Amino acid sequence: MRVLLLHSDFIEYQPISKEVQAAEDIQSKSTKKIDEVIVALIAIEKDDDESIIDDVCRELKTYGETIKCDNLLIYPYAHLSSDLAPHSTAQALLISIEKHVRHFFGTVNRAPFGWTKSFNIKVKGHPLAENARTFQKKGNGKSNMKSTAESTSLKSEDVLNSTWYVFVPGDSLIPINEYTFQKDSAFKKLAEYELSKKRTVVEVPPHVKLMKRLAIADYEPSSDGGNMRYYPKGRLMKSLIETYVTRMIHEYGGIEVETPVMYDSNHPSIHSYFNRFPARQYNIQSDNKHLFLRFAACFGQFLMAKDFQISYKQLPLKLYELTRYSFRREKSGELAGLRRLRAFSMPDCHAFCRDIDQAKEEFVKRFDLSLKVIEGLGLSSIDDVDMVIRFTSDFYEQNKEFIKAFAARIKKPILVEMWKERFFYFIVKWEFNFVDSLGKAAALSTDQIDVENGQRYKIEFVDSDGQKKYPIILHNSPSGAVERVIFALLEKTVKDVDVGKLPALPLWLSHTQVRIIPVSSKHLAFSEKILDQLNNNCIRADIDDRELSVAKKIREAESEWIHFIIVIGDKEVDGKELVVRERLAKSQYNTSLVNLIEKIKLEIFDKPYMPLNLPSYLSKRPLIMV
Repeated sequence: MRVLLLHSDFIEYQPISKEVQAAEDIQSKSTKKIDEVIVALIAIEKDDDESIIDDVCRELKTYGETIKCDNLLIYPYAHLSSDLAPHSTAQALLISIEKHVRHFFGTVNRAPFGWTKSFNIKVKGHPLAENARTFQKKGNGKSNMKSTAESTSLKSEDVLNSTWYVFVPGDSLIPINEYTFQKDSAFKKLAEYELSKKRTVVEVPPHVKLMKRLAIADYEPSSDGGNMRYYPKGRLMKSLIETYVTRMIHEYGGIEVETPVMYDSNHPSIHSYFNRFPARQYNIQSDNKHLFLRFAACFGQFLMAKDFQISYKQLPLKLYELTRYSFRREKSGELAGLRRLRAFSMPDCHAFCRDIDQAKEEFVKRFDLSLKVIEGLGLSSIDDVDMVIRFTSDFYEQNKEFIKAFAARIKKPILVEMWKERFFYFIVKWEFNFVDSLGKAAALSTDQIDVENGQRYKIEFVDSDGQKKYPIILHNSPSGAVERVIFALLEKTVKDVDVGKLPALPLWLSHTQVRIIPVSSKHLAFSEKILDQLNNNCIRADIDDRELSVAKKIREAESEWIHFIIVIGDKEVDGKELVVRERLAKSQYNTSLVNLIEKIKLEIFDKPYMPLNLPSYLSKRPLIMV
């Protein structure tokens, strides 16, 4: 079955003459005009049967909800296919569609079958006004819907008409063309990036060279583009970030769950959500199901919440999952190292709220959580990230004071995008963006107020009046994708070098925190004692026992960005103090091992610890060729 959906200002049609003997009887040949209507031009093909009716009706319903039109005309249109079904089958299926779809539309009309008709139609000019679909029966009698278009929400995003402002704390919204940006500032580059909508990468970002040189990650040539391999150092770094963010969400009250990575494309709630979420998905055929790889944790958490018995007393209910992985079929020209991937790990926390007031209150709490997480990861909310907030004009007019007070929490100018109409499932969304040295922005922390999916997924709670209601849902990632955090930290070091600082990762995320360098083999036993004491105090340390000069070992430790280096010779073995080289302080000093341990623990006291995931002796490690 082939269907062409046209959102129209009007259609006028008039039956002229019977085209086939099976043409249905009509009472009048007069012209009929219908205003503000979805015209569904439908061709019934061979092998079509009743098994595809549910999918067709569900698609018509989704399209109507998306463009907010409650008026449908079913119009037989054989010219969409050259492989048509017998007339009797075609007419029966069209009547069946008309019958079933009446549950979803306020008004449903059907043009007569088997007649030659003249018609005049005016199709609207917005990007979603024309939409083609193909439905095929599969081997088990169930339909296989194929879309000739991407998510309608994704298409909307590409051509969305927005009004842009800058919000300055203590001031009102300033039209973007009236705001004076600081020259070459990250905030100015963010505004240019957002307004240009140019996502294609023409130059390799600096962090790509760093992630390879530091043996963190690299491209996997045998996989699809945007799927990375993570070496031991990168895996440890990811694990630490994942553990930290998860712990912070647990402290906030998040309830951790786990859900599948693939779902049925024809599930009614999920299929509808496709057209409201701006992402491209990977598709998989398995047995008789058309599946897709998840592009967020929403599906699993929403379907799980649907099966809960929830009281208003339990709201806000906060479900959390760290998706390893989420998949988005990003355009190949937009892929760039760790900044934009097709497979990524996303901490995803949804809060199911009683009403918009509770949602706004929780929105603020999660913003503060995200600020704390970003700072804890080693990024400054003032110096390293810039904020964008997006909302509908209706939401802004009804919540001006809330928006102003909320936005002022970051204490710096904010980029504002305002929509006249709501194209997505949310009414307000904010995000922290890191802008790299090439002027490309990447969203990290984010949250949204979702007013659709409670009802779409039939998630219900019992309110204080005993009535079942649908919750407002918040979508928060306090850090953004874990890979993007690493991207931002590496790109931050590039900016540090430009202003004369040494590049370094936060101490708690450094693979080796202390490098022990014995002068000769006779100092190895004492070095091992130092290693054991450091490890026993949850400090990652290793020993460079290779047959190299001390000077070369020190240079290599410096090139690995190791914060502390201890050289062990006769003096250290016989004495009570160690000589410590502290890289970032650019200093060398004598101290006891106890004092060094206390100094390091003080810096990393509130961060997670994981042991070294490579051999402690450098001579035992494979050489990673990058």
